[in-house]
Amino acid sequence: MGSREDIVAAAASIMREQGYARATTKEIARAAGYSEALLYKHFKDKTEIFLCVLTEENPPLAAIVEELIGTAGEQPIEANITRIVRGALDFFLGSFPIGVSVFSTKELLTAHRERLAEVGAGPRNPIDGVALYLSKEIELGRVNPDADPQAAASLLLGACFHHAFLCTYEAVEPEKSTLDELATTLARTALSGLRRLP
Repeated sequence: MGSREDIVAAAASIMREQGYARATTKEIARAAGYSEALLYKHFKDKTEIFLCVLTEENPPLAAIVEELIGTAGEQPIEANITRIVRGALDFFLGSFPIGVSVFSTKELLTAHRERLAEVGAGPRNPIDGVALYLSKEIELGRVNPDADPQAAASLLLGACFHHAFLCTYEAVEPEKSTLDELATTLARTALSGLRRLP
């Protein structure tokens, strides 16, 4: 690994153990074995590091959604939605312990929100992506045209987020098989409201 990758890995470890708020750039650089000056050669600020942790050290929810947007209609819709839900469960389980401390102070949350807005990132992006995928499936006639893609995306990802919250709160690390089963159940339940009526 190079210095950039070492810094992202160190940041992920510190953020998971101590939360975003307590992970200073100085501590991240020290844990990676580099100077803080070198850290700033790779990253503008801690928010940029946070985004790299989310995209590089967590399961790739955004990549799954982007792929399915581009290939809508090619695979069974149940398989696609199950894949989205399973990816969302992994993503939120990995990111919830990191991101929760952003809410520790109003000032930190405001600064974080403003910085994410600058780079076009934020927690609405996954919902918008899933809604776009569902819109494509509506256009293809595979989803009920009366379904609201934004509402369906919010329900699916909200259920995944809430499960991650419960696991984090209860200090439970769910088994892969449990997550697979939950993903299948959530996808099938959502599909019962999304399927095109005969």
